[in-house]
Amino acid sequence: MIKSSTLLCMLAAVGLLGGPAAADTIKVGVIGTMSGPYALFGKNFKMGIDAWVAQHGSKVGSHEVEFIYRDEEAPNPAKSKAIAQELLVKDKVQYLAGVYFTPNAMAVAPLLEQAKVPLIVMNAATSSIVEKSPFIARTSFTMWQNTVPAAKVARERGASKVAIAVTDYGPGIDAEAAFKKTFEAGGGTIVEAVRMPLNTTDFSPIMQRIKDSGADTIFTFLPAGPPTLAFVKAYIDNGLKAGGIKLMSTGDVVTEPDLPNIGDAGLGILSTYHYAVSHDSPENKAFLDQLVKSGGKLDEVTMTAVAAYDGARLIYKMIEATDGKQDPDKAIAAVKNLKWMSPRGPVSIDPETRHIRQNVYLREVAKRDGKLENKEVQTFEAQPDWALSKQ
Repeated sequence: MIKSSTLLCMLAAVGLLGGPAAADTIKVGVIGTMSGPYALFGKNFKMGIDAWVAQHGSKVGSHEVEFIYRDEEAPNPAKSKAIAQELLVKDKVQYLAGVYFTPNAMAVAPLLEQAKVPLIVMNAATSSIVEKSPFIARTSFTMWQNTVPAAKVARERGASKVAIAVTDYGPGIDAEAAFKKTFEAGGGTIVEAVRMPLNTTDFSPIMQRIKDSGADTIFTFLPAGPPTLAFVKAYIDNGLKAGGIKLMSTGDVVTEPDLPNIGDAGLGILSTYHYAVSHDSPENKAFLDQLVKSGGKLDEVTMTAVAAYDGARLIYKMIEATDGKQDPDKAIAAVKNLKWMSPRGPVSIDPETRHIRQNVYLREVAKRDGKLENKEVQTFEAQPDWALSKQ
């Protein structure tokens, strides 16, 4: 592993800090979960980027753009930092992107200013990530952004006593704080708060604890992947749904690829999220059509594909603004206040936080043409990251 203290010298030695010559290949290092239990989401990074390149070409001006993928596999800050260092020194990347897990993003952040390389976060959702370097922008979401609407909906729909169950790491702690603050401000009560280890697989004891709390509603967040399906099935199998205890979650917990395994017992489950495959817009239809044409599978699409697609847009804009030169200040300045119509709806980059503003949708698990989907039933427009916003 390369020590951070020597990274700057090594970058200078290989000539990276001088930037590429005109018409050189611009390399982008994408760190994602390309294998292991979260491999679907790394695959979606590539699906989204491939769709963007298929639509817009592999060149920005005279500059060829090459995406290089590396596998982070799981929450492993030391490994992700080493991967980033290798991409910077050996592969001479001019941009970094991806990163599924918050601890991994936090480990990479200190390298950015030394290397003068921007990072486009395409998933990791803890609010404070963007504060770790001025060279970070995010095209995914934050837990505060998706959770504040969830708390408002729960209260509006009659919830008065809520049990919170979240994974015990940065995004889960953010989700707990966001829900608690918003729900209590609306007059509700939190009767139980459970923080679950990231490797939890048996959720039955947690369901019993929630039953005993007297809660009328559960709010939960877990990182999308195998644990989310296990949590929802435990909620159903342990009789909480049948007993009238409602489930409110962020969309991570009911991703579209998991809905067939949840089955009809999941009908009516509510979630708040910034994207659903069912989103009805010409931009989303074109995105999904291209994704399939590029070799992706519609039943494997998750939010990370859209974040990667939009992240590629930012990278292309940065390359255009700098004419391929290594100038992270100019690159980041070029995307502040950038507005466009994404497959998820209207979005923009907040110039203060460098985080994406976007609609958040209340979705309900419903059936259409014999298939389960997350049906959008309400829109919360232009949501900021409520943890960092001055609103």
